[in-house]
Amino acid sequence: MAAAFIALADTLVTDFDVIEFLQQMAERSVDLLGIDAAGLLVTDQNGRLRLVATSNDQTRMLELFQLQNRQGPCLDAFTTGRAVHCADLGDPAEAAAWPLFAARAGDSGFAAVSALPMRLRDQVIGALNLFRNDSGPLAEDTVRLGQAMADIATIGLLQERTIRHGQVLTDQLQTALTSRVVIEQAKGVLAERHGWTMDQAFTALRGHARDNGRPLTALAQTVVSRGLGEAESAALAGRVPRSPQADR
Repeated sequence: MAAAFIALADTLVTDFDVIEFLQQMAERSVDLLGIDAAGLLVTDQNGRLRLVATSNDQTRMLELFQLQNRQGPCLDAFTTGRAVHCADLGDPAEAAAWPLFAARAGDSGFAAVSALPMRLRDQVIGALNLFRNDSGPLAEDTVRLGQAMADIATIGLLQERTIRHGQVLTDQLQTALTSRVVIEQAKGVLAERHGWTMDQAFTALRGHARDNGRPLTALAQTVVSRGLGEAESAALAGRVPRSPQADR
């Protein structure tokens, strides 16, 4: 158990690879929990559940079937944020909520299933499915250990998403700063060329970009790098009333 948790922790800090991390989670779940197969479903950027890892291909097909038919313990665990257990998939009463899934799971050789939510406080981002070939309840200690592993996976994914989101924000900020520099340069060029104030130059630049469906930064870059054509320059100049100083 210690070795498994150390391996998962290493995955979190050393060249973090989401797929490798979740694949290890699925495989380690089988080793540690004494189950026969495991699968992990997590949400994408649009909040939709996606299959990301399974311990074997047979489980992968079953998990995809669950998503395609929109019924199964994993979806219930994700929706409610609570663990879902079915000790006997062959019992119509126990599996009444997902008859299609239960039949397909039975055809795949599984007799029991548990789904543990991947959650941090009120945020649920997926579920860990634990499949067993023999019917019967999952031991309470095993449930607690499985939930601990699901919690580790949750923390790992949320960490990765936070870092990625931070990088996106950093990139967006850098783009904004770079764009601002170009726009200021374009304002200076136009102000010098037409005898405008910087505010007048910006108003003309922004209005021209908006009316012609051009990104403001792209128009500014054109002004700075090669200047506008005669017609476009005249259209831009027409946006600002001529001052007495300009007439002189």
